[in-house]
Amino acid sequence: MVYQNEKAIYVKIAERICDDILSERYTEDERVPSVRELAAEYEVNPNTAMRAIEILQRDGIVYQRRGIGIFVSKGARRKIRAARKKDFLAHDMPDFFRRLRLLGMGIEDVVEAWKESPLS
Repeated sequence: MVYQNEKAIYVKIAERICDDILSERYTEDERVPSVRELAAEYEVNPNTAMRAIEILQRDGIVYQRRGIGIFVSKGARRKIRAARKKDFLAHDMPDFFRRLRLLGMGIEDVVEAWKESPLS
């Protein structure tokens, strides 16, 4: 079994903001919480919250308007989805396929489970 290392808190905060963008809690050109607001919400040091914002700025997910705040970049949802899809295919799918083979399952089983899923 493969165990992933625990992610840094600032990475988790950045991922949470991305989740909020994907779920359209925050849309393009909409303001996201400031560093201070994030620090208070997650009960972390402002430097930790700043590192999360820096990751998002580096990846083109958010941008800063001096004196106004931090906003969602145009195309942020597309960028997040593309990055997460790439990560999913590279890291999650190989283990998923291995488990399917070990259990003697095929794609038909996956399709049937997909159809029965309450989320589909």
